[in-house]
Amino acid sequence: MRDYGVSVLEQYPIEVMNVRRVRGAVLCETDQGLMLLKEAGMREARIPFLVELYQHLQEAGMEKVDSFVADKEGNYIVTAEDETKYMLKRWFQGKECDVYKENELLECVHTLGRLHKVMIMEKEDGEYGKKERTLLEEYERHNRELRKVQSYIKRKSVKGSFEREFMKGYEKMYGWARLAVDKLECSMCSELQSEVQRKGTVIHGEYNYHNLLMDADGIAITGFERAHYGIQLEDLYYFMRKILEKHQYDERLGYRMLRAYDDEITLGKEKREYLAVRFAYPEKFWKISNMYYHSNKAWIPDKSTEKLKKAIYQTEEKRRFLANIFALYI
Repeated sequence: MRDYGVSVLEQYPIEVMNVRRVRGAVLCETDQGLMLLKEAGMREARIPFLVELYQHLQEAGMEKVDSFVADKEGNYIVTAEDETKYMLKRWFQGKECDVYKENELLECVHTLGRLHKVMIMEKEDGEYGKKERTLLEEYERHNRELRKVQSYIKRKSVKGSFEREFMKGYEKMYGWARLAVDKLECSMCSELQSEVQRKGTVIHGEYNYHNLLMDADGIAITGFERAHYGIQLEDLYYFMRKILEKHQYDERLGYRMLRAYDDEITLGKEKREYLAVRFAYPEKFWKISNMYYHSNKAWIPDKSTEKLKKAIYQTEEKRRFLANIFALYI
């Protein structure tokens, strides 16, 4: 963040006592508590929806959320001299959730369930925050992209290590991708989608350990910028997937996380079915392959090849997990 970015703090009705640079932002000690100044990585059209969401959460008793702070004119996004746009958010002391401490992970899942209970807002036609594409449509698009990558690499006369690893794993991974689409076509997912329209369920959109700050008084939830109307189990899936990838899809841990969420919101048959399909889809493989396709293919980092190999071999760990936790056999 540039030095003159800090000067935008003068536009806020606060007294700043101290500032400290942290990862991509500025942590500010003010007369109204701890705050975080960061570049506004979103369109301004998103702001009314997010302001309403923050107000809704606070009225429901979820006080430890990183709500926006308005400037002296009532604006939530301010502009610096160089035209860079910034936003100021309330912040909290605490450390990120430790992905290797099971008690912290389980408390984060309990907190997610409690958050989802109150993340229900009346939905108006055309309201910002709506996510248009269904999961089935999203996976069908991903599958088309995987076929496109495979076709491109197949035509290459000289293949590097990344391309060779992709071709070795493609048939197996595309088989998983196709299976997920087949399961979705005959699943109860449409029921969950209609619940979004009927109830107005909102998801956090980026519920991961980086956005969860642990302290003695509980958990502060940050990073709501990608919140939107959707199937709330998407949050649970993403949180669990990122954790389980670091724990070799440990079945005991996965079972305990599911049980923690179930303590807050019952995971019925259709919800477990949805989660099973989400875990079955080779999302990491698709993401790495798609990034490769849209990148400068003249030089592919070794790290990308290692990530691809890991995504392929982790499917065996995932196969066992899906069979024993969800009775989904692949």
